[in-house]
Amino acid sequence: MIEVTKPFLPPLELYQKRISEVWERNWLTNDGPLVKELEARLKAYLDVAHLLFLTNGTIALQIAIKALKLKGEIITTPFSYVATTSSIVWESCSPIFVDIDKESLNIDPQSIEAAITEKTTAILATHVYGNPCDVDAIDLIAKKYNLKVIYDAAHCFGTQYNNKSILNYGDISTISFHATKLFHTIEGGAVVTNDAALNKKMAYLRNFGHDGIEKFNGVGINGKNSEMHAAMGLTNLDYAGAILEKRKADHDLYDQYLAPLKLDKPKISAEAGYNYSYYPVIFNSETECLQIVQSLKQHQIFAKRYFYPVLSGLDYVPFKEMPVAEDISKRILCLPLYYQLTAEEIGLICEIINGSLK
Repeated sequence: MIEVTKPFLPPLELYQKRISEVWERNWLTNDGPLVKELEARLKAYLDVAHLLFLTNGTIALQIAIKALKLKGEIITTPFSYVATTSSIVWESCSPIFVDIDKESLNIDPQSIEAAITEKTTAILATHVYGNPCDVDAIDLIAKKYNLKVIYDAAHCFGTQYNNKSILNYGDISTISFHATKLFHTIEGGAVVTNDAALNKKMAYLRNFGHDGIEKFNGVGINGKNSEMHAAMGLTNLDYAGAILEKRKADHDLYDQYLAPLKLDKPKISAEAGYNYSYYPVIFNSETECLQIVQSLKQHQIFAKRYFYPVLSGLDYVPFKEMPVAEDISKRILCLPLYYQLTAEEIGLICEIINGSLK
């Protein structure tokens, strides 16, 4: 069976070594030494000023919204994972959807400005599949209307834009370290910012507002992560370079095998240093897409309609038509991509797709 993704697992003995150290210290959580080490190493690896290791990428979004004191309307994308929208609603704000660019599949900057009202306080944009948004255009709009910007960078481990980390853009970027991501801590995530004061505020927010043992600084939540998760992150980080190289090689192989079909794919930003997080292909119709899903399933191969359906159709938000996002979501499919995937398996997947579409 070939899954759409499988977590990377480092050599067990290396993880066990770090876990043994945790056992000896008997310090499992509450800002332990491995959490601190992971934060320091991630800041250096990703070349960012401030990073806080959190429970998951969803808590990261919620803390970002809370830290920026956002109210009212937040302009966002309908083409993302559900957490992008649910976090806005969870924090008692209103998601205002605007359509996506048909080439990049990211939020369309030209549609953002028309959606701004006196209630708009921020833009929450997703770098879809790790492909950078038009951050320059979004920055100009945000400055013009005095709006905050949060980037959902869940897919963006290692992605660069103009030779610096994409996580350096916006007021806050959030990232996921879930087991399905190319770098993971089993469960985990982070908030990233260039603002030291904002980082300090988020540090309070992730730990109940604790300012020492017997003092509190504002309302907080339990968003901190454990030594066990940090141990996995530290062990996996040693393999990040190899994982990124393997992703690019697998992308190139897919491109080679599927070239005869001339399938559409998201257009990657020319300024991007891409991380090849996913391999999405856009078929000519939903019928064609579903045909491929079934053909692969017959061979115990599982691709994913990611993202489907669009978020503007969720039952807890007002429905709004998003023609481009709705069309793309019906026709796009993410093919299997993970470290253990072999060249032979990629060849089989592409053989089935080519055969089905002849």
